[in-house]
Amino acid sequence: MLNAVVTALVIIINFILQSTVLRLIEIRGVIPDTMIIITVSYALLRGQDTGAAAGFFGGLLYDIFFGSSLGFYALMGFLTGYLAGICHRNFYRENFILPVTLSVVANLLTGLVIFFTGFLLNNNYDVLYYLIGVIIPQSVYTGVAAIVVYRLLYSVNNRVEKKEKEHRRLF
Repeated sequence: MLNAVVTALVIIINFILQSTVLRLIEIRGVIPDTMIIITVSYALLRGQDTGAAAGFFGGLLYDIFFGSSLGFYALMGFLTGYLAGICHRNFYRENFILPVTLSVVANLLTGLVIFFTGFLLNNNYDVLYYLIGVIIPQSVYTGVAAIVVYRLLYSVNNRVEKKEKEHRRLF
């Protein structure tokens, strides 16, 4: 129960910060996608189900507030969390390389899917500009931010797991 409450709070706080405060650290119009980092982190720390749920609800928030249709970002977040969670069992939690790498790859793939579904259907064929000007810089920026965000989520997750173990021992 505590895991679900903490995850929901992290997603809501991240949504607020990403839509307000993170705009202050944008570089050439690009900000890190911290929702992908959180989705990948929870998928690696807690498994496919939690990663898929975190991605779904984070994407649903984006759909409700910024999307033109309901469900697109929720589906993208769900798939990102589910696919990143495949590595959960064979993952050494203290290793920061895999979360950073998966965050970069997930951001690249998500950016390409958004381009092909959104821009390409509107007859915008300038894929090279979008790839070099938006997708790659955002992926690199997300990778750099993933180091900090994963480290923070790792410590929060350890504290939550410790509290839950203490609570289980009482009963």
